[in-house]
Amino acid sequence: MAGAIIENMSTKKLVIVGVILLLFQAFAFMVGGLIAPSPTTAVHYLATKCVDKVKKPQQTKWFMPWGEKKCVNIQSFDEAMAKGIEANNIVFAVHIPLPNKEMSPWFQFMLVILQFDIAFKMYNQIADGALVHIDVGLAYRDDMNSEWTEMAHSLEQRKLSCNFTATKTHENEGRHYECDLLPFMEVGSVAHKYYLLNIRLPVNERKKINVGIGEIKDIRLVGIHQNGGFTKVWFAMKTFLTPSILIIMIWYWRRITLMSRPPVLLEKVILALGISMTFINIPVEWFSVGFNWTWMLLFGDIRQGIFYSMLLSFWIIFCGEHLMDQMERNRFSIYWKQVGPIVFGSFCLFIFDMCERGVQLKNPFYSIWASDIGTELAMAFIIVAGICACLYFLFLCFMVFQVFRNISGKRMSLPAMTKARQLHYEGLIFRFKFLMLVTLACAALTVIFFIISQVNEGHWHWGEHTVQVNSAFFTGIYGMWNLYVFAIMFLYAPSHKHYGDEQSSGQCITGDAGVNIGEDMQLTTTITHVDGPTEIYKMIGKEAQE
Repeated sequence: MAGAIIENMSTKKLVIVGVILLLFQAFAFMVGGLIAPSPTTAVHYLATKCVDKVKKPQQTKWFMPWGEKKCVNIQSFDEAMAKGIEANNIVFAVHIPLPNKEMSPWFQFMLVILQFDIAFKMYNQIADGALVHIDVGLAYRDDMNSEWTEMAHSLEQRKLSCNFTATKTHENEGRHYECDLLPFMEVGSVAHKYYLLNIRLPVNERKKINVGIGEIKDIRLVGIHQNGGFTKVWFAMKTFLTPSILIIMIWYWRRITLMSRPPVLLEKVILALGISMTFINIPVEWFSVGFNWTWMLLFGDIRQGIFYSMLLSFWIIFCGEHLMDQMERNRFSIYWKQVGPIVFGSFCLFIFDMCERGVQLKNPFYSIWASDIGTELAMAFIIVAGICACLYFLFLCFMVFQVFRNISGKRMSLPAMTKARQLHYEGLIFRFKFLMLVTLACAALTVIFFIISQVNEGHWHWGEHTVQVNSAFFTGIYGMWNLYVFAIMFLYAPSHKHYGDEQSSGQCITGDAGVNIGEDMQLTTTITHVDGPTEIYKMIGKEAQE
């Protein structure tokens, strides 16, 4: 009877395969640690205060902070008051990038964070719950001589969250508040070389617009984009890994279809895992270098969400199929209580992503973090997601413990066997246990990566310190997923060897036929009329077939 490669391949060959996979895993970490630069770069900008001399401001007019066509600017608001310039005629201009530099499609995305420098004045303090109304426009061009083309324009509100650490007295006037960073803009592609932001803070005392926001001295921006060097390394990994997983997946399913029996649930789920890995591997990001596809960030999140769902569901089914009675296993409906919450959680992630990045396809200045309700929901969502990920891992550990306990019960039949068959089944059990421990290690790293990614994505919105994720962690975890999926499809593919038949015939020749039959009755009563990928899979079934 043919089994899977994991049980029929010689120990020497298995060790060689394991060492090769381990070397590739180390290489994946080294690629990020030694070759790729940091995943992102943060650039700080100070807005230039330009003067719009037109009484009725026109948004179609763009103000440059520097260069040949730079605007007429002032250094401070005191200078503006001395010259009789109203607040509505002041435009804060920021050119991205800095002088003598260019943006590149290799940067993939552009995230901009806003911070106000606000001075304390006794007669102009920041009111509780103060809202800043912002009239902002974004333009682009691809050479220094062409005209600016409007890309987006919006009227936004941001709630100030500032703290004055000193005593509010006349002696401390002029000292600055400590204000949190505010989400400002996110663009899903960097298709142009130069970008220009013009920001106005319109004042209307009658409508209470921009009243009670303190004395704003300056506007500072932090531009965050993906490093071009990291992008090239990331694309290269995807390009290399895509055909590797695709080829092993086709080879695996071809071997499954050549068998006389239909595929069981575990084999189908392994194929689905390979498909989801291929889907996330396909390097469609190469097109973002030549096309202005602003939806690539959202599409990438969707692909990763599908893979997360499939990977987490696979681990549940992989453990469950080695726990179920023979009458219960091989039915997907049995796992609805475990897989259902995974699918629901993934759907919630998708809705959360659509609420922000989906809207940003039309308005890059939109942020779910801009409102109190949105901030609370986002914070709660990240915290709950982290807790659920930890609970999932604990539940998976419990399932693996149950599988190991179930195997221990079956090992009681081993001492009654001949030495050869006893060693054979001991080897199968050891291999399976080792694979389960590797699965737990992959699950633990995946949960850690998920939590850190969520925290890292939201840290600019919170204005707090965060865990810095370096390139080695990204490339290492990504490589680990691919190597794990590759190993599962390789090890669970049907083998061309027939160890069981050869072993039985050899023992019959030596006159041990009676003993052999007894051993089969003790250990493999669940194998006689049961189909499955491995002998361990069949052996662990709780309900013996008489």
